[in-house]
Amino acid sequence: MAQPGRAHGAGQQAYSNGPVQNPLMHSSHVSDGQRYNSPGLYSHPIPTKPPLHPSPGQYNYGGSQNVSQLSNYQGPGQTLNRAPVGPISAAPLQHTGSSPQMPPPSQKSAAISSAGSFLPGTNPPALSNWQYGQTTVSQPAGSQTSHFAHVTGAAPTQPSASSPSSLGNTNPPTSYQYAASPGVPPLPNSYMKPGSAPPPVNQPLPSTYPPARPPLGPPPSGGPPLGRPTAAMTSPPNSSVSQALLNSATNQEGDATSATGDGSLVQNSYDAIEGGGFMASTHPSPASQNLKMGRSVGYSYPSLPPGYQNTSPGVPGMQPPPMQYPDGPQSFHQPALGTNHLAASMGSLSLQPEGVRLVNLLQERNILPTAPLQAPIPNLHEDIQKLNCNPELFRCTLTNIPQTQALLNKAKLPLGLLLHPFKDLSQLPVVTSSTIVRCRSCRTYINPFVSFLDQRRWKCNLCYRVNDVPEEFMYNPVTRVYGEPHKRPEVQNATIEFMAPSEYMLRPPQPPVYLFVFDVSHNAIETGYLDTVCQSLLDNLDLLPGNTRTKIGFITFDSTIHFYSLQEGLSQPQMLIVSDIEDVFIPMPENLLVNLNENKELIQDLLRTLPQMFTKSLETQSALGPALQAAFKLMSPTGGRISVFQTQLPSVGVGALKSREEPNQRASAKDIHLTPSTDFYKKLALDCSGQQVAVDLFLLSGQYSDLASLGCISRYSAGSIYYYQSYHHKHNPVQVEKLQKELKRYLTRKIGFEAVMRIRCTKGLSIHTFHGNFFVRSTDLLSLPNVNPDAGYAVQMSVEESLTDMQVVSFQSALLYTSSKGERRIRVHTMCLPVVTTLNDIYLGADVQAITGLLANMAVDRSVSASLSDARDALVNAVIDSLSAYRSSVLSVQQPGLMAPFSLRLFPLYVLALLKQKAFQTGTTARLDERIFTMCQVKNQPLIYLMLMTHPSLYRIDNLTDEGALNINDRTIPQPPILQLSVEKLSRDGAYLMDAGSVMFMWIGKNCGQNFINQVFGVPNYASIPQNMTHLPELDTAESTRILAFISWLREQRPFFPILYIIRDESPLKPSFLQNMIEDRTESALSYYEFLLHIQQQVNK
Repeated sequence: MAQPGRAHGAGQQAYSNGPVQNPLMHSSHVSDGQRYNSPGLYSHPIPTKPPLHPSPGQYNYGGSQNVSQLSNYQGPGQTLNRAPVGPISAAPLQHTGSSPQMPPPSQKSAAISSAGSFLPGTNPPALSNWQYGQTTVSQPAGSQTSHFAHVTGAAPTQPSASSPSSLGNTNPPTSYQYAASPGVPPLPNSYMKPGSAPPPVNQPLPSTYPPARPPLGPPPSGGPPLGRPTAAMTSPPNSSVSQALLNSATNQEGDATSATGDGSLVQNSYDAIEGGGFMASTHPSPASQNLKMGRSVGYSYPSLPPGYQNTSPGVPGMQPPPMQYPDGPQSFHQPALGTNHLAASMGSLSLQPEGVRLVNLLQERNILPTAPLQAPIPNLHEDIQKLNCNPELFRCTLTNIPQTQALLNKAKLPLGLLLHPFKDLSQLPVVTSSTIVRCRSCRTYINPFVSFLDQRRWKCNLCYRVNDVPEEFMYNPVTRVYGEPHKRPEVQNATIEFMAPSEYMLRPPQPPVYLFVFDVSHNAIETGYLDTVCQSLLDNLDLLPGNTRTKIGFITFDSTIHFYSLQEGLSQPQMLIVSDIEDVFIPMPENLLVNLNENKELIQDLLRTLPQMFTKSLETQSALGPALQAAFKLMSPTGGRISVFQTQLPSVGVGALKSREEPNQRASAKDIHLTPSTDFYKKLALDCSGQQVAVDLFLLSGQYSDLASLGCISRYSAGSIYYYQSYHHKHNPVQVEKLQKELKRYLTRKIGFEAVMRIRCTKGLSIHTFHGNFFVRSTDLLSLPNVNPDAGYAVQMSVEESLTDMQVVSFQSALLYTSSKGERRIRVHTMCLPVVTTLNDIYLGADVQAITGLLANMAVDRSVSASLSDARDALVNAVIDSLSAYRSSVLSVQQPGLMAPFSLRLFPLYVLALLKQKAFQTGTTARLDERIFTMCQVKNQPLIYLMLMTHPSLYRIDNLTDEGALNINDRTIPQPPILQLSVEKLSRDGAYLMDAGSVMFMWIGKNCGQNFINQVFGVPNYASIPQNMTHLPELDTAESTRILAFISWLREQRPFFPILYIIRDESPLKPSFLQNMIEDRTESALSYYEFLLHIQQQVNK
């Protein structure tokens, strides 16, 4: 997970996950502004917090990673120059002891502006504390990030590793493949604006298009402000892990070189391959002539066709329409359509009328839509919007981008992006070509929002440089026509995958390598988890993603470490025990990771015997740390995935932990241990990341296991975390089914190895904080040793330079990875959004779900860097500030009540839901590990799942009909309306299903009809429904068929398995069900109406 980086003085950055922006933007400082008081929940003012001084080894949990200060990456004591398989020493990564540079209280205006440090509503003198990215971000010398300065004027004179494909190579076109990605489940739902016609896309998936798609009118220009390109630097197999801390300096050709601790220069591996990141900066750039010329698209070309005569010249970043091209290389008449056409149609799109509507939240009780809320559709010309990226993959908190940071500050809304870059897609255009066309200046991949000035030149929509079209790109493999570069799949699809040529490889693609590490202490064997896991592995061994090179290995541990030799020729697996856990070594390394296909029988033998081998063990100790060190040494030559199963607090060897949970203090928001107690797991994760190894943690525990510390092993190595509270095969059988289902998905889902991701955005925008599980290697390159289709990421952005003269901006994420078949691939998503100049327009285009998701990520950071109560205050102040700004700056006539723009009508409800979510709630008996796990999910879940866990969906199911039902694969799926989360919506005569994402509750009212109970449960009456029922019988009745179809459809849409609890009125689980009734009052939290009154009181101050 990202870490709220802490500034440690120049050159002394502790091993934080990404450098801090600058000392003034430190997240731990809380300004001493006004706090709010309200009955019950918010009873005491929060005192000013002094600057926090992290003690050595105290790494902030999962936070954000700020990105500008590169010089911090190379201080003394920061390099890890050691052989990849050497012993793991803690020394190189120790804190240097210097305390973080915190702003004194007088500087509060800037103090809270960076990533996890939002604290809306704290009376800043000049700047709003919503200002996530300062207008001017100071960047230390040597970390100048605008590649503009070096590149725009002259093209590189010779090809380099970083610009392999933009140099116009002249080979004839090689084979092109344009195929749907194999074996991926289709995406069930298309996105559509509520109350409007579906966007003009004739597929269920707006983001992917079939190969033979006809040209679609003007190519959009500009794109959503994504972030900078994030390509993770990975070290070659034998290079030292010191690459983690390299200071990237970009040379003229976009390659990055890095200074190691000893001052020597080394090639900054993936940074060079993926291409330097263009980051907007305030430095003047010699490219200005090119930029000026770029200010209008198609400006110097022949006269415009009729209909476009009156429009002003085009705007930078806008593409002219592909359809206007004549066939063949005749003289080029291309209207500067993009932005001008866009401007002409801005006022008439369907978003406007509804968006303008004012809502008085205190009067409109039923504001929750009865169907799932869809992402707002950007206010773009339809031909541009047709080509835009699917919001399930890429979305922005504001679909109208403010022209200046001052305007953004006024709106008091966060600007950021939410990504789901490796999501399973039913259709994905794949292009194989020797030439991947990229901008020579900022390394952006050609996309639907660039402008073609003529057939031979295209203008980048991020930096506005004019580039040559390579000869091969003139041929369109889909239409088989020469001279139509604008109709190629790369320019017709916002989501596309390239097969990468050898220039994009630092080494031959690695084989898929899977290592399983099992806790076999007495406690672990007692839970019975090993039977389930070994059986799941046996069932899915042939489905593990891979090819003939796939390797697999096993390690078990208690107070010692056990390796298993699977050498060919052995009649049975051979166990090797290493009892010296202080200095772990690998016995017979060549036989411990073996080829899966060649040794399948031995592997199956081992999986069948493992669960029985330790049944008589009385060993209660757990040497998790040494076992992970051993796993790292075994994996580091190749890279791959380590799956570790742990059932208790590690007790011996390095990484041993002590219990920090005090049951009596669970309910208080003070002094709960959200930070790691040791930096061992983070350091080891960074070593793993440097060697392309990710660690996935399965925690199956009934007792406190300090997930805050253990989780670091997955957070910083781009792994996943799974938590099965109180797992026991007999006492808690529903967890067994959950583990089986989730393991099947985990073992068989798509996987990308040795990946890096970079996010780029149009000049003038900049990214300053990342959220998710990864490590930021060079400024903005996310290192993802493994990437999986179930992981989400978020970034925070600021407007660094005014976006004057631009009508649209663009964002692009590029994910470079090795597939399980050994192919190097690049998946690119590009999004385009309009720029606006008024506050009203910003509110019109606000995406309330994306805003809530980004705030949740920021609140996790805030909880860790400051306190849980600070995070809760900041969430409430976010609502107060935005609605106050709307009231004072947009509403011309002050009206009584609590007025909100239609787009933000659900904002207070969603924030109240966050305050009641396990991550942030107070007055609860939630276990500490459970709270930490929920925080991990907030940081790593794609938005769609995060929203479901935050604000569950409630349906009445005793009266399901086929009206409005979906028909999928010959199944009829009922679509009942979504109800508000309040007991007043429940009737004793009915039955209700609550879908809370990772769990489902079916509540049966006391007076529910006997006919329904009989036909769905197969029992005569209410009293006969079993108390602990978790499965519905499959009965041959219409009601049973409908309900089972509906529940299985809901389950299919997510990567985790929600257990279904069937509860009656007197059920012990009823409180859990009622806890999710967000709109009702609880002992420690306000009802929705009380919360609105509190907000109104603050807004009207």
